[in-house]
Amino acid sequence: MQAVSPMLAQSFPGNTWQWQGHSIYYVQAGSTASSRPPLLLVHGFGASTDHWRKTIVELQQDFQVWAIDLLGFGRSAKPALAYSGALWQAQLKDFIEQVIGQKTVVAGNSLGGYAALCAGANHPEQVAGVVLLNSAGPFSDQLHPRQPNPVQQFLKNLLLQDWASNLLFQYVRRKGNIRKTLQKVYVNQTAITDRLVEEIYQPSCDPGAAQVFASVFKTPQGEAVDHLLERLQSPLLVLWGEHDPWMKARERGEKFRQFYPSLTEHYLNSGHCPHDDTPELVNPLLQTWLIQTFG
Repeated sequence: MQAVSPMLAQSFPGNTWQWQGHSIYYVQAGSTASSRPPLLLVHGFGASTDHWRKTIVELQQDFQVWAIDLLGFGRSAKPALAYSGALWQAQLKDFIEQVIGQKTVVAGNSLGGYAALCAGANHPEQVAGVVLLNSAGPFSDQLHPRQPNPVQQFLKNLLLQDWASNLLFQYVRRKGNIRKTLQKVYVNQTAITDRLVEEIYQPSCDPGAAQVFASVFKTPQGEAVDHLLERLQSPLLVLWGEHDPWMKARERGEKFRQFYPSLTEHYLNSGHCPHDDTPELVNPLLQTWLIQTFG
């Protein structure tokens, strides 16, 4: 079993769960007596349970809140595997079934949003609702574009080479570059603290972290978001940070509405990670939706 890096002091006590022979880190807070379904928080690429601290602090008063480190990230193990949405949705499904023990609302940011949507669409027996915050994932027209971009295709082929992906990994994991990236994708610059930078940097020092990074470029993109939305049966809340430079939030939101018209959505003065960037906007919307939807 791989060692997991010692990280900064956590606001909430952590636990580990053994899944398919690998150590998975998670935290739990809040009352277990609530009649509402629990809430499971899923981080994005390169982040961890730490990224949800501001959400847990606010919502634990009214909900049973869980957060999990996806395999390959945070304090969870980083084995040499083919990482994909299918792998992470299986992890979420089994975690809900084996650890939480009841139907759960799954909320995810970016990559974690795609994993949450996969779990919600494919495992309705485990998922009571889905919350997406600047969710990643391809639509069908992105999986099979009529005119592939030659520059993007070249870069994709280049990053399939181990030496190239490792060079990129070593570059992006530098603390100075982590901070520069956060400055581009956050609206609230005061949220970019030394602690946040350290929480993103530390897992990149774990054995296997570089291989996880490389695997993302080699793995097929997975199920199309439109197909997942067409199968989704549970309530859906979508929150968009409009100033996300990596996503055209309004255009992407329109496609979500096309395939799931009954969703609830909000556009926020925020960036790619609105839950950490502007929690004062996200937490009341999430709390209200949970109470109105589940009582």
